[in-house]
Amino acid sequence: MAASAALVAAACSSSTTTSAPSSSGSSAVPQISAASFNLTFSAMTAIKSLAAKGHGKVAVILPDTVSSTRYVEFDAPYLKKSFQLAGLPTSDTIIENALGSDATQFSDAQAAITNGATVLVVDPLDSGVGSRIESYAKSHGVPVIDYDRLTLGGTRKYYVSFNNTYVGTLLGNGLVSCITAWHVKSPAQVIVMRGDPTDNNATLFANGYLAVLTPKFSSGTYKDVANRAGTWTPATALTEFQAAYTAHPNANAGLMPNDENAAPIIHYLITKGIKAMTFPMTGQDATLTGLQNVISGYQCGTVYKPIYLEAQAAAALAMYLRAGVTPPAALVNGFATDVNTHTKVPSILETPEWVTPDKVQSTVIKDGFVPASQLCSGSYAADCTKYGIS
Repeated sequence: MAASAALVAAACSSSTTTSAPSSSGSSAVPQISAASFNLTFSAMTAIKSLAAKGHGKVAVILPDTVSSTRYVEFDAPYLKKSFQLAGLPTSDTIIENALGSDATQFSDAQAAITNGATVLVVDPLDSGVGSRIESYAKSHGVPVIDYDRLTLGGTRKYYVSFNNTYVGTLLGNGLVSCITAWHVKSPAQVIVMRGDPTDNNATLFANGYLAVLTPKFSSGTYKDVANRAGTWTPATALTEFQAAYTAHPNANAGLMPNDENAAPIIHYLITKGIKAMTFPMTGQDATLTGLQNVISGYQCGTVYKPIYLEAQAAAALAMYLRAGVTPPAALVNGFATDVNTHTKVPSILETPEWVTPDKVQSTVIKDGFVPASQLCSGSYAADCTKYGIS
């Protein structure tokens, strides 16, 4: 999988990282940076002048509603809000969800271009459909922005995401810290659960956490008892984990790639008599269930990706493309390498956070990502009190 990974680096962290060329310097072109985005969405109002310069529609095609609830709960509304504040009329905004179907995602892209889209923002279900969409769009003169996932072998113009290798690093370091804090018997017996191998992000996550865990496996500090094939479907993840756990009943830790996959596995372990703070597990996406597992001691932490940053970055980039002007170099702050084509893709890369129980209040609650009233319901009220969550 490492051979097919896109190596991603943030310009702010490396002096050798390249970024997109600067705009012509005209004062008529609004200048924002990758650090401009926040919960006020003020950066979007700062680029409103671009709306009058451009023409046509911006279409966003999201992948599904199963691999993560984020696309419905956060990406779509944040993108809609970003475009509105940037001055793009609702009639010029298209936001679709492919509902897990390659055929639907491709037909949505075709329909969007037919209906006047001059920029596409696509979170591809996989690189196969992503490449088809990008080839079709290119033949019609429509630039594409890869959103969240990079299409390997594609022809997109830009890429917007979080630093996904760093996401994996956070998962690996989080598991290591938790194994120590929860006094797991040495050597820890770790089951590694990967995300879908057709998703380049899953490869990048693996690059990050394996860089942390492999030395421990090699030294004998931890034992790598099972590596599953990989999936983003929770039911499939549960089946894979059950098979691994049945074969290795001494397993006492799990590297889980996201909260959705971890949730049914944690429930399964509870039915097996596993107690809180005894079987470290990781997660990603800061879902409600994931956070409840975190504060109740069944999940070490979760990688929180403030989606309002990613959505604004993609919307802003789309507005520059729609206006036919080069985005500022400070906005396009890094690159991703498409190893299939050996090309460097100009990118906006935002920074994720590792959220443990003591950081829930200062991150996801403060940002309004998950309401405290929902997180602290029922049996979780005592956990919220323990960690000062309100």
